[in-house]
Amino acid sequence: MSRTEIKIGGFGGQGVILSGYIIGRAASIYDDKHSTMIQAFGPEARGSACSSQVIVSPTEIAYPYITAPEIMIVMSQEAYTKFTPELANGGILITEEELVQPHNLRKDIKHFSIPATRFAEELGKKMVLNIVMMGFMTAVTNIVDVEAMRKAVKVSVPKGTEELNLNAFNKGFEYGISQKAKLN
Repeated sequence: MSRTEIKIGGFGGQGVILSGYIIGRAASIYDDKHSTMIQAFGPEARGSACSSQVIVSPTEIAYPYITAPEIMIVMSQEAYTKFTPELANGGILITEEELVQPHNLRKDIKHFSIPATRFAEELGKKMVLNIVMMGFMTAVTNIVDVEAMRKAVKVSVPKGTEELNLNAFNKGFEYGISQKAKLN
């Protein structure tokens, strides 16, 4: 694996920044890789566009900014419109299927979608949609080891919510495995 650039986009309150943090933590602490993360918010924190940029690499990272992400995760229509033009040729696009309606999708992009909000609601907390997305991303990209991601989720979420968040991660991961199997 070489340096992989990942961009996560959505609106404030969806856990975009925490998602980037979890990927970076999983890679650098639990998967023997290197990572960097940069975050960006709109002028109003909650409800406005925000993004998290993560680089995962087997070697040290000298330049922490992304130029053309190979993996993009979008959880809002605004993020889709704003960020998808940046996706690298042949990149992987992961969308929340009930919040994002893809249009004018380039033919070179591999697109995966998941009803993460619905799954989160079924688990009892809409707030875990980002963790469902993390499980799904782990299954369809294999960028970080699944056990490393589970460990990072467990230590990154608020105390007392670990079980709920691990259930959310597992729900997304299982759905991702089933979607990937359909392509093979």
